[in-house]
Amino acid sequence: MTTVTTSTTTTRTELQERAKNLLLQYAFFRWENAVIIAGALMLTVLYPRPFPRWPIWGWAILGLIGVATIIYSSLTDRDANAKILIDLMQEEFNPRQIHDEKLRQEVNRGMEYQRRIEQAIQQQRAGLMRDRLENTAGQLSDWLSNVFQLALRLDAYKQDTLLRRERQNVPEEIKQLEERIKAERNPETRQQIEQVLDGKRKQLEALQALDARMRQAQLQMDQSLTALATIYSQVRLIDAQDVASGKAERLSADIQEQVNRLNDLVASINEVYNYRTEGLN
Repeated sequence: MTTVTTSTTTTRTELQERAKNLLLQYAFFRWENAVIIAGALMLTVLYPRPFPRWPIWGWAILGLIGVATIIYSSLTDRDANAKILIDLMQEEFNPRQIHDEKLRQEVNRGMEYQRRIEQAIQQQRAGLMRDRLENTAGQLSDWLSNVFQLALRLDAYKQDTLLRRERQNVPEEIKQLEERIKAERNPETRQQIEQVLDGKRKQLEALQALDARMRQAQLQMDQSLTALATIYSQVRLIDAQDVASGKAERLSADIQEQVNRLNDLVASINEVYNYRTEGLN
């Protein structure tokens, strides 16, 4: 079976690396740094020695200290880090790629739960509980990735006009072929019709199997969003005392089960339906 994700933290880890690079750029190019550097240069030129023992490079040193302070505060700013990570996730799982309004709303709901869970984790103090919840956030990112992949396939399926026509036409074509066989007296012609009929029946079986898989996928989407809402409530209620109780570990196990279930479902759809070309495999 084709796999969709390779580890429980792949999605979030990759996004975190990109977030770190963006945060570093943000830290260096903040307007406050520009003001500090410009001020240090101006004072060095216009007021190089505010008192006799002031070194010529004194303003430059103060400017470097100021810039370093701004950079450090930016890199350790949890809110800024969380915002950049969430923005990257919204870019990665862009609901605007989905045409179906209901599916787009469901992906938006999933993104909102992810955003709130990230914020709840950022509010935790450093320690074992925060580390546990960081791991949980990684699993949630893979969960959301699978929800998005499922939505893309459901969306393509709903927009697939060829499959829609086939679902309408193939049963009628089978009925017509069955009637032709009854009326046909030529053995060779009957054999040819039977071959065509056999192909049409297999095509209908594949269409019905895909329909059943997609109905299952839609139900799983609904169940996953309900589960995400439950996870959000649980994350909000967890505190440091829950480390010893094992509640955080049970939460992580529940999330991993959801990730695996969605992963298997998306892979099973990939086996029978190519959503990029909108056709049966």
